[in-house]
Amino acid sequence: MLLPHGAVIVLADGKAWEIYRNAGNEAAPELAALPVPHLVEQNHGSGTRHGSSSGNPSGHQLDEDAHAAAVAAWLNAKVASRQIEHAVVIAAPRTLGELRHHYSPQTRQVLTGELSKDLIGRQPGDILAALRAR
Repeated sequence: MLLPHGAVIVLADGKAWEIYRNAGNEAAPELAALPVPHLVEQNHGSGTRHGSSSGNPSGHQLDEDAHAAAVAAWLNAKVASRQIEHAVVIAAPRTLGELRHHYSPQTRQVLTGELSKDLIGRQPGDILAALRAR
């Protein structure tokens, strides 16, 4: 996958997230870590689940869904304000599914790619290798 200069790479799982920017170019990408802002995790997922039973997720799962929704809200806001023109999202499989529920149409347009994999805490070289293997 080619990463344009300035592309933002968002990594997420159900609890944590990281942000990188390609400070290099498409031929020689170089990921630079960006500060991770605090998220307000009020939106509990896609809104279709409440409570806890065998058919509904636990409070823990609702917290993870709220985290994914907050990451998507941050991404949507940055895209809407034109601070992000190209984005790649790398997330744990369930988190990626939840993120997709919350992408705005503008965010969908700037997505260069997605990768369903948990790479939180990995080094930039590992992230680039996973993107190249895609």
